[in-house]
Amino acid sequence: MKWNESYNIGIEVIDNQHRQILDYINALEKIRVSGDRNQIKEVLDDLIDYTQSHFSFEENLLEQVSYQYLPSHRGIHDLFVKRLNDYRQKFDLGESVENDLYRLLSKWLINHIQHDDQDYVDAVRDNMLHYLRSQEQKKGKSWFSRFFS
Repeated sequence: MKWNESYNIGIEVIDNQHRQILDYINALEKIRVSGDRNQIKEVLDDLIDYTQSHFSFEENLLEQVSYQYLPSHRGIHDLFVKRLNDYRQKFDLGESVENDLYRLLSKWLINHIQHDDQDYVDAVRDNMLHYLRSQEQKKGKSWFSRFFS
C-alpha cells in the first residue's frame, strides 16, 4: 500500500502516526508470503503496540479539545484493539492469521482515517487554533502551529 496525500487529515503528528501504521501493514505484507512465524510475530506485536499508542495519543488529544463524540470514537478504537488481540491469540495458538489480518488492516486503516478520524478534525483544529492565538499573543511566536498543515 502506498500513502496517498488524500489520507492526510491535516494534523501532522496524527498523519505521521498513520503513516507509521501503514509501514507496519506493508511490513506484514512483505513477510506474510514467507510464513516466517518469528518475523510475523514481531510485526504483529509491534503493530499492536504502536496502534494502541496511537489510539491513546489520539484520545488524549480529543479529550483536551472536549470532542463530543469521544466516547464513540474510543469505542471504535477499543473494538479494533480487541480484534487485533484476537488475531494475536489465534496466532499464538498456531493459526495462520497474516493473510486475513493484512486484508483487515489495509481496508480498516484507510476507512478509519477518511471517516472516523476526519470527523474530529474541525473540532481539534478550531480548538487548537484558538489556543494558538492565545499563546502567540502571550509569547509572541508560533510554536504550536508546526503540528498543523
